[in-house]
Amino acid sequence: MSKERVAVALSGGVDSSVAVLLLKEAGCEVMGIHMRLWDSFRPDYQAHQAEHVCQIANVPFSIVDLQKEFEHYVVDYFCQEYRRGQTPNPCIACNQHIKFGFLLSKALSLGADFLATGHYARIEHSGDGYHLLKAADLSKDQSYFLYTLAQEKLGHLLFPLGSHTKAEVKEIAKREGLSMAFKPSQDICFISQKNYRAFLSQRFPNVPGDIVDTQGKILGQHQGIAFYTIGQRHGLGLASGEPLYVIGIEPDNNRVVLGEGKELHSQEVTVERLSWVAGKPPLPRWVEGGEGEGFPSEHTTIIARIRYKSEGGEATIVPKADSADVWFAQPQRAVTPGQAIVFYQGNEILGGGIISN
Repeated sequence: MSKERVAVALSGGVDSSVAVLLLKEAGCEVMGIHMRLWDSFRPDYQAHQAEHVCQIANVPFSIVDLQKEFEHYVVDYFCQEYRRGQTPNPCIACNQHIKFGFLLSKALSLGADFLATGHYARIEHSGDGYHLLKAADLSKDQSYFLYTLAQEKLGHLLFPLGSHTKAEVKEIAKREGLSMAFKPSQDICFISQKNYRAFLSQRFPNVPGDIVDTQGKILGQHQGIAFYTIGQRHGLGLASGEPLYVIGIEPDNNRVVLGEGKELHSQEVTVERLSWVAGKPPLPRWVEGGEGEGFPSEHTTIIARIRYKSEGGEATIVPKADSADVWFAQPQRAVTPGQAIVFYQGNEILGGGIISN
């Protein structure tokens, strides 16, 4: 790593700030880059903090304006998916298109060999290519958000915090005099105080419709399908003798479907927009079965996670032309269209996709 030129994506937070210090200590030629994404909710103090870190570390600092790109690839995507009755994950879209798309290209154009970020994940290289691994600190592991990274990008990326715990990162910041009042990052950086409803209402009109049970009986009215997600129980505006949950959203009919808790469990998931770290699915050999059905000729254990904080479950992947079916050994609760499903083998991230059904 010595003498390599590294651009560090600086948010103004403690993690990316410590990444600068670690890389400088390792002998790299470091520069700091701050992305201007969404001025309304990313005020100037973050840029000031990022610049202050570069002053402490005595490294160059610059700001890259990616507001138009962020609006298109993250904010518009976020709104369009909700309008379709899906529940998107904007952080994954931001990583794929903004951080490891436009920002990576900018860093390389400035002469950097690598782009580094404050993500908690690890990259290892072997004879068969680059491998994306969980962080050493599993409580802070962010590999779920990085499944879209493929070989050509992993070769230009560094995650300096991957082998450190959060406690160690805080200690390094304290030791190096980073006494800034770091604010914790928000789940959705462009929505103030998680006010999804007000934000979405400003972006597109919401059309009221029916709330129904699984038999089609009308139970009430909703104010727009964008305000509901699979597994939701509260905020339905209904009184019932037993707990009811959102188990389906039907954008074509403009309906929200409610059911009992037991109806939230699914064992089969259809996945689209697949991405594989190795460039292809690491599946076992497939042989032909009855009526053209395929089945694995040898067993491969794959763990699939349907949301960031889920433990995941053992699953089998059945590939199709432009999608895949995922079969879980045990039913999973509240599988949500629009969310990412990420595949693991041990500590290694194999890839993932977007749940469509």
